[in-house]
Amino acid sequence: MRDFGAQGARAVGGSSLDPWRCLRLPAWLALIRSRTVEREYLQLDQPPGVPPLPLTGERTLPDVPEENYWFRRHLAVYEWIAKRVAGLRVVDMACGEGYGSDRLAQAAASVVGVDANPDAHEHARLRYVRSNLRFERDLVESFAEPCDAVVFLQTIEHVEDPGAILEHFKSMAGPNGTAYVSTPNLLTLAPSGAEKSDNPWHIREYRAEEFRELCEAHFARVEMLGLFHARKLRAHELALKLGWDPIHKALRLTKPFYDRFTPAISSSDFRLGDGDLDRALDFLAVCHV
Repeated sequence: MRDFGAQGARAVGGSSLDPWRCLRLPAWLALIRSRTVEREYLQLDQPPGVPPLPLTGERTLPDVPEENYWFRRHLAVYEWIAKRVAGLRVVDMACGEGYGSDRLAQAAASVVGVDANPDAHEHARLRYVRSNLRFERDLVESFAEPCDAVVFLQTIEHVEDPGAILEHFKSMAGPNGTAYVSTPNLLTLAPSGAEKSDNPWHIREYRAEEFRELCEAHFARVEMLGLFHARKLRAHELALKLGWDPIHKALRLTKPFYDRFTPAISSSDFRLGDGDLDRALDFLAVCHV
């Protein structure tokens, strides 16, 4: 999964966040992103002794109100997987801040969160402490430990040789194991007709069938699911179709409304399941060895 201890948000420095993530998004999400371009945010209210991480755009983070849509979008998939790995040994590759590994550890027999970034690793190690959870600083290509399930969310689009990565996961998971691999949908991420978004960290982005073909080349059976808006976010989509955008702008409600709406989004405002995958936000491939 690619990537404020203070009382309140603290803006630091002047480096820009990730404006590429709003290319095909509704105007309200583009607005949220544009408002963070000029500042870099740290996580809010971290436990004592845990250094807050900056929001760089490469990975999502909890505890940053402006980032809540993306955080919940990722967390929804971790929660779905957690229900399916109860009692199993799990490796969470490219675990980032560590919140997903922690969520998996609430159900799994054991979880190892793996990330190469030293700041993310130190933060995760200090913040998420459970008897069945540990964090290792390593590359996804080189870390190897027998397990029942490998989780690799929103990262395969970042790697040079995805086939080799999937073969590596297959060898770790063993004859009855499963790999859970997610990636954004090119059709809802990039401009219409483009072969890739402008996200500089992404090497390759996938349509549904392209992603299925990649995974089926390395695993015996692959289930493809899509992530879609639900509940509040689905209602918001319908409101936009009925003309909400010009109304909130004309009434000058944009900032006050979305300052409240975005932090209120929860993981239950996303649905993972069957549907028109061309319209999905993200894909999840459940890859059976």
